[in-house]
Amino acid sequence: MPPGPKVDEFVPFPVKEQFPGVDYCITSPPPWHEAMLLGFQHYLVMLGTTVIISTILVPLMGGGNEEKARVIQTFLFVAGINTLMQVFFGTRLPTVIGGSFTYLLPTISIILSRRYAYIIDPHERFEYTMRAIQGALIAASFFQIVVGFFGLWRIFIRFLSPLAAVPIVILSALGLFYIGFPELAKCVEVGLPALVLLVLFTQYIPHMITSRKVIFDRYAVIIVVAIVWLYAYILTLAGAYKDRPPETQYSCRTDRSGLIGGSPWIRVPYPFQWGRPIFFAGDAFAMMAASFASLIESTGTLIAVSRFASATFVPPSIFSRGIGWQGIALLLDGMFGTANGSAPSVENAGLLALTRVGSRRVIKISACFMLFFSMLGKFGAVLASIPLPIVAALYCILFAYAASAGLGFLQFCNLNSLRNKFILGFSLFMGLSIPQYFREYELVAGYGPVHTRSRAFNDIVNVIFSSPATVAAIIAYSLDNSHLYWQSSVRRDSGWHWWDKFRSFRTDTRSEEFYALPYNLSKYFPSL
Repeated sequence: MPPGPKVDEFVPFPVKEQFPGVDYCITSPPPWHEAMLLGFQHYLVMLGTTVIISTILVPLMGGGNEEKARVIQTFLFVAGINTLMQVFFGTRLPTVIGGSFTYLLPTISIILSRRYAYIIDPHERFEYTMRAIQGALIAASFFQIVVGFFGLWRIFIRFLSPLAAVPIVILSALGLFYIGFPELAKCVEVGLPALVLLVLFTQYIPHMITSRKVIFDRYAVIIVVAIVWLYAYILTLAGAYKDRPPETQYSCRTDRSGLIGGSPWIRVPYPFQWGRPIFFAGDAFAMMAASFASLIESTGTLIAVSRFASATFVPPSIFSRGIGWQGIALLLDGMFGTANGSAPSVENAGLLALTRVGSRRVIKISACFMLFFSMLGKFGAVLASIPLPIVAALYCILFAYAASAGLGFLQFCNLNSLRNKFILGFSLFMGLSIPQYFREYELVAGYGPVHTRSRAFNDIVNVIFSSPATVAAIIAYSLDNSHLYWQSSVRRDSGWHWWDKFRSFRTDTRSEEFYALPYNLSKYFPSL
């Protein structure tokens, strides 16, 4: 028997098909008391995105604090339903379905359309704009429903290698850098302490405490939000922002959101509460472009979630099933009137890594919190009044975790291949550079680089090329697959052989454990 390696001898780290170090994986729920706290933590994280999106859109639509509170309530209510549908019948991954920043560009384009310029009354303009957004969301939802339930997305996933997946996963999170520290810097005295405390609680204090109970790292979000929120409240009472500019007061003070006064005590959102949807072909096509970009970003997020939940790679048929249910979620967004589309939450994917808990039970409880606080308006409004720089501080950590999931797939690739290095470097650089060019051009000129007489065509091009993950996916996927026809060695360099066993649902027994439909429904719907 040959001698083993010496203690100080360097040996390669083994490749792991399932992510190690997870305390509770997708099928192993934590105790109920821990699951309740973790579920509430996921609710807090997704609530921040909901408030940010509503704060951007509602004032542009002509709405005030009352309309903003109702939109947030509706968003939370629909998010709870969509999350439960995705966990039970979609991919079955522990993913939260919340607001997506990808839909902001076409939504703002609809809001700023000239057809609404003649409406003088702000409330009337708000309702009319909302109905137009509802129509666009309903029309766009059928794109994802068809692509998902008809199995079209399954074809795309079958040709996705670990190499091509790396930039998609990384930029699904890293592409949101503009809402991290820039939002935090709007109130540095509140946001920076939150960021520093979160790093201390998650990375240093757990190593200093010998207790076996995991508290500071697993529940760091709740602890940090409570501490810094109290700190911001004390600064507000002390008059620290009394003579500051209105923008600073809005970001720093704890009494400037207007949500508590605008929220009813009890209200249950219902379909078509704003009126009958209005359909315009141009708005529908622009929203479909956002739906396509969201589809790619969602794929990157779902891959990250599967990794941090210690599951195997998601089979193509399961991806397709999840996208189909995501289309149903978009349909509900349009029917209820959330003013924006939804997708798997990147920040909640990062929270799985931070807590090392990838259990489905936690996400189900989180969805119940969404439904509960959406109907009890005043209670939900109190939590929604958290200063947004605190939320941005959380994003700086959570987006970093989600982006790191993409780096983990490099272990399946040959990093000594110049071809692989070019594809990775080129797709990542262009995935950041091209969207940045589109953003800067729009800031200077007031419109995107593509400026024709057709507003719908302009929006389609601008939406697609403003999404870092979409640009990176197009480049990496095309380059990786085009080489297969004239280089036989690229399959192994790209890591295809590691994912071959997961390209069919039945070829790995773990797929049944992680992704099979509940209540033995897979027997009746084998294609889903």
